[in-house]
Amino acid sequence: MSQAFQRSTRRAFLQRSSLMSMAGAAAPWALNLATLGEAAAAGAPTDYKALVCLFMYGGNDHGNTLIPFDNSNYAAYQRIRGAVAIPQANLAATALTPTVALPDARQMALAPTMGGLKTLFDAGRMGVLLNVGTLIQPTTLAQYKAKSVPLPPKLFSHNDQQSVWQSSLPEGATSGWGGRIGDLLLSSNSQSTFTCINVSSNAVYMSGQNAVQYQVGSGGPVAVRGFGAPIYGSAACSTALRTLMTTTRPHLMQAEHVRIAARAIDAQAALGSALTTVPAPATVFDSSNPLATQLALVAHMIAARSPLGAKRQVFFVSMGGFDLHDFMPSKHPGLLSQVSDALKSFYDATVEMGVANQVTAFTASDFGRTLANNGDGSDHGWGSHHFVVGGAVQGGRFWGTLPQTAVNGTEDVGQGRLLPTTSVDQMAATLATWMGVSATDLPLVVPGIGNFSQRNLGWLA
Repeated sequence: MSQAFQRSTRRAFLQRSSLMSMAGAAAPWALNLATLGEAAAAGAPTDYKALVCLFMYGGNDHGNTLIPFDNSNYAAYQRIRGAVAIPQANLAATALTPTVALPDARQMALAPTMGGLKTLFDAGRMGVLLNVGTLIQPTTLAQYKAKSVPLPPKLFSHNDQQSVWQSSLPEGATSGWGGRIGDLLLSSNSQSTFTCINVSSNAVYMSGQNAVQYQVGSGGPVAVRGFGAPIYGSAACSTALRTLMTTTRPHLMQAEHVRIAARAIDAQAALGSALTTVPAPATVFDSSNPLATQLALVAHMIAARSPLGAKRQVFFVSMGGFDLHDFMPSKHPGLLSQVSDALKSFYDATVEMGVANQVTAFTASDFGRTLANNGDGSDHGWGSHHFVVGGAVQGGRFWGTLPQTAVNGTEDVGQGRLLPTTSVDQMAATLATWMGVSATDLPLVVPGIGNFSQRNLGWLA
């Protein structure tokens, strides 16, 4: 991204922020309501880039997602995992051969149901990010035990760690790092509404100080009830409702409500028209896979980027069911199959559209889980392994430090809970940098990035 564009987007962000500060502390809601106006397209780049966050709610069990395959480490894994261990013979087809070998001749395999991601890894389009988790600053095991450094709030808690993952801030945060990336890039899009699009449930990750997440269903934009068809068969009723919702009013709160309603109506019409005008990619997505249907819509919206006036976009998709204290052997493989198959189809769709190098998808989750089993599952953990997919990914290799296969090991804070060696902040900074956020502006996206010496982890070209 050009320096001129970086300056223009930062200037636009600061101008909007300074205008909002004039609203005063008595009206913090103005920070969100003021985003309803469309951003100017001054300085917009001629290229396109998009980030896609796939959040796995509940805490994905990384121990049965990326599994030791060499004999000595597999033996340790089997001893520790017991009844939930995947048989070594079942891992041969998904064993990974990285372009950069792991230390000590270690070998790893994906879960047997993740053949789609294995294909992308072999093609150099998927990278494995090792032992990523929430951190305030780099932390050693000795520091953790001595409580001599600040730690993320309420470790091992779903709600709290979801918030820290998505926002770098405790639960109750009003903005996330995906939305804050959107804040800096709003002026690259002719319609700011389509900067941050959530195809799943509401998520703090997608909210900025100025960027507002636009929520859609997996089937497309959600129409205001009564506008798509006459109310009670009466066109006059529908017209009256539209008038009631969109007529400008003098009271501040009423005026803001009207602006919100008008934004929703206009966005639904614009997106609906764009998706009708531009056909969806021909790549097949499994309609029985809820995650695949979300990513199919993301692909269709990327195909429609020109009529939407979009140059920079952040998307959010998600699936639940990963809090597997029980029934992990029977339920976890199916969840991972959905993730793998959906990401493979999505990548194939970006290739079909000619934007594979311009779209990066990545996985995230509340936390990892314990390596030790609890009988039929695993318990809440901390660090975890994740995947990044796209044409710009320096794939076919592992990034970060592979932890010991051990309980009470050098990265274990208890029961095989991993002390992260790569922070979510570093992951966020790497993705933000690829999107075009300057080094100067990174603290606006990731407030704590100054605590880490390495900001760009190098896995994106």
